[in-house]
Amino acid sequence: MPDIIVADDGAIRTIRMNRPEKKNALTLAMYDAMAAAIEDAGARDDVACILLAGQAGGFCAGNDIVDFVEMTKTGALGAPILRFLHALNRADKPLVAAVAGRAVGVGTTMLLHCDHVVAAEDALLSTPFVALGLVPEAGSSLIAPRLMGHARAFELLVMGRALSAAAAKEAGIVNAVVAAAELESAALAAARTIAALPPHAVAASRRLMRGTLAQIDGQIDAEAEAFRKRLSSPEAKAAFAAFLNKKK
Repeated sequence: MPDIIVADDGAIRTIRMNRPEKKNALTLAMYDAMAAAIEDAGARDDVACILLAGQAGGFCAGNDIVDFVEMTKTGALGAPILRFLHALNRADKPLVAAVAGRAVGVGTTMLLHCDHVVAAEDALLSTPFVALGLVPEAGSSLIAPRLMGHARAFELLVMGRALSAAAAKEAGIVNAVVAAAELESAALAAARTIAALPPHAVAASRRLMRGTLAQIDGQIDAEAEAFRKRLSSPEAKAAFAAFLNKKK
């Protein structure tokens, strides 16, 4: 089975992360596949809504640590990562997410770009960027303070304090919290509700609500440059070495 499964069911396109043995940690190839699926959906009239999903055991464990270690050697952020982040921001079709288990790093920050997020009761959102000597990404340093307020965004993005599904709902990241067994059906129902609306009115409303895409695009690029510099920093190299030694 591929690590990313793209399936169209009527007007709903589901993009499913399918690397359960690594808790859906994203490789560069997975970023590329997800970006391509989002971009393609935007060009198709028969797709009205995109559903992002993982597996029952976990939504996404963030970036594959092996890729991060390689990036510390080169000091470069992989182009597929930036392609995916910009694809999220520029998505023409509404984004719905079904979140079960852990959503780490980009597993959490991608949710900030979604229009409707359904979380299982066991969902746990965390962004341990700073603990690894890095900085937040995906435009989260701009979007999260707008959404949650500076203090709560600082707790999440800088202090690395995890959010339960209920706390994420209270913070405005999650729309609904359901039992794990109901997650897929609840997220699909939300996607179908959105897909049934007049598509051009939905698109126009999203553009008005989201504001200037160029501002978030610029923030994504600024974060990427700071991320690139941090990857080659002594702090990041020490943090990754400690992480890998702990795993061993």
